[in-house]
Amino acid sequence: MKIARTINEVRAGVAGARASGKTVGFVPTMGAFHAGHLSLMRRAGEACGFVVVSLFVNPTQFNEQSDLAAYPRHEALDAKMAAAEGVDVLFAPEVREIYPEGDATTVEVRGLTDVLEGASRGAGHFRGVTTVVCKLFNIVQPDVAFFGQKDAQQALVVQRMARDLHVPARIEVCPTVREADGLAMSSRNVRLGADDRVRALALRAGLAAAEACVEAGERDPAAVERAGAAAMRARGVDPEYLAVVSAESLGPIRPLAGRVLVAVAARVGPVRLIDNVILDVSNS
Repeated sequence: MKIARTINEVRAGVAGARASGKTVGFVPTMGAFHAGHLSLMRRAGEACGFVVVSLFVNPTQFNEQSDLAAYPRHEALDAKMAAAEGVDVLFAPEVREIYPEGDATTVEVRGLTDVLEGASRGAGHFRGVTTVVCKLFNIVQPDVAFFGQKDAQQALVVQRMARDLHVPARIEVCPTVREADGLAMSSRNVRLGADDRVRALALRAGLAAAEACVEAGERDPAAVERAGAAAMRARGVDPEYLAVVSAESLGPIRPLAGRVLVAVAARVGPVRLIDNVILDVSNS
């Protein structure tokens, strides 16, 4: 596996792969790899002949400088893990490689970014995400890019950006990978103390309660949201939001029908966590 620091190095590797007839898969990450990241790399290897993984803690998508400073960074270990998964190129650039001096262009997706994480973290968060992903797509020019379902809104936003800007890459969204007790895997989980790690299961409990409410026949989203929030508070965690929305538009849907996203965010100790589940809701 090659560790590339510059855009030219990545492009040279991709050009060589294409010259030999290989398709290119791309997994954008901020590092601190866990089983969720590795599952995306594995899927990329199954689908494509050449795999590029980016490792870049993107400063423009953090709305809290303390969160950026505390974000875990383990490049040497990440490199070993990526190599073990058969990754061909690990792109680990410096900030100035992605944002050169005088950089003045951003990419913004309106509508989908106004709610949930956008409302909680501010407009700059998704502007940072879409700008860096667009840059990375232009650098790597993949055939397929792989994202995790845990960041459901991010995946939708990236899909819309790719469609609107005529990005030729196909976006594949892969299932959320969870710990044995149901906690969604996240690089931030390592910052949870023992007590907070137990309390973090409140997010999964809230989603399960919302799902059970729907399965019992409830079609009023407000009632489903109340059930999920109550289950979280019973475990000592107040949700920042627990929202039941359309899985396609992230807009309100009443009564519930079709593909429905139940999304949750909460602070547990020093860590902000998110999770979600998609339900297929019948009209009956």
